[in-house]
Formats: sequence, structure tokens, C-alpha cells
Amino acid sequence: MAKAKAKQNWNYEETVVKVEEIIDRIESGELELAKVFEEFAVATEGLKQCETFLDEKQKQLNLSIEVLEGD
Repeated sequence: MAKAKAKQNWNYEETVVKVEEIIDRIESGELELAKVFEEFAVATEGLKQCETFLDEKQKQLNLSIEVLEGD
């Protein structure tokens, strides 16, 4: 149930900003190596979420186009 609520509150733009912030921190060279790996894992998960979101929206868009073309 916690996952459903988290997904409901998830925001594409906020996730992109978080990933960009993580990349900036990693590129700064100021993080300890262990922290780099932790941050990288978080960024990777965020990117997966964004990719899934965009794939779902693309499918919805394609379906809408098919419906419009069928009319």
C-alpha cells in the first residue's frame, strides 16, 4: 500500500531535478566513493521511474491517435 501512495505522489519533473542534482554532486568530486555508489543507485532508480512513466504516456498517446484515426 505504501508503494501505491508513493507512486501516486510521484512527479516526473521533481524526479528529473533530483537526478540532475545527484549527477552534479557526483561530478563535483566531493563525495566519498561509497556515497557516489549510493547516489548513483538512487539516480538510476529515478531514471527507471522516468522511463517507465514516459513509456506509459507514449502508449496512451499512441492509443489516442489510433482512436482518432479510426473515426
